[in-house]
Amino acid sequence: MQVGLFIPCYVNQFYPQVGVATLELLERLNVNVIYPPNQTCCGQPLANSGMEKEAIPIYKHFVDTFKELDYIVAPSASCVYHIRKHYDIIEQAEEVKHIRAKTLDLIEFLHDVLEVKNLSASFPHKVGLHQSCHGLRGMRIAQSSERVLPYFSKWEHLLYQVEGIDLIEVNFPDECCGFGGTFAVQEAAVSGKMGKDKVSDHLQNGVEYITSGDMSCLMHLEGIIRRNHLSIKVIHIAEILNSSINSNIKIS
Repeated sequence: MQVGLFIPCYVNQFYPQVGVATLELLERLNVNVIYPPNQTCCGQPLANSGMEKEAIPIYKHFVDTFKELDYIVAPSASCVYHIRKHYDIIEQAEEVKHIRAKTLDLIEFLHDVLEVKNLSASFPHKVGLHQSCHGLRGMRIAQSSERVLPYFSKWEHLLYQVEGIDLIEVNFPDECCGFGGTFAVQEAAVSGKMGKDKVSDHLQNGVEYITSGDMSCLMHLEGIIRRNHLSIKVIHIAEILNSSINSNIKIS
């Protein structure tokens, strides 16, 4: 099984340690990982700005880049959701169908494909989970409160395998952080207030680290944390799951 690693633009530019943690974690689990060096954006920013037709060449490039691989894994539910749900705009050749079916969020891949039961990871801190909208409601990595079905969470299933972690329940576990991509630019005041409420919820419950499968959400929350000089930190879930061997994580 050959697995292509797709690293989203903002992770590559601003949070490269998340890409490194994802790669190390997959290799630690004996996954044959291939990183195509000519990969680019998935096209989501253009599509979210109403320019989806202009994004089609980007979609086609993504398909051409990854079509020979068995799975494509990314540490971003947002980008994965876009690939699976928006690539229907291009001709549905077999390679496009393959890409849409086999592009998975890291957590989906670990939980559904590898069926990981023991990560041998350690992170002895109080952690609050932010469930991103794309992951929660788009890809249903966990059960949202508005759906009357038995509760489950693939995020929690993996986090509970981490030694020493104290996973804190917050008051509004599946409420949006307010980022929403270009929404944070177009509706900055609303976005900022939603982010402040999200950070406040975690602070009130004694959380040391906010984690999520989407670094874009964490980037939004980190901006609020820094501007208000708060002690709480953000960390991508890949960094926690890889914490036993990732020397780049600095605990203070």
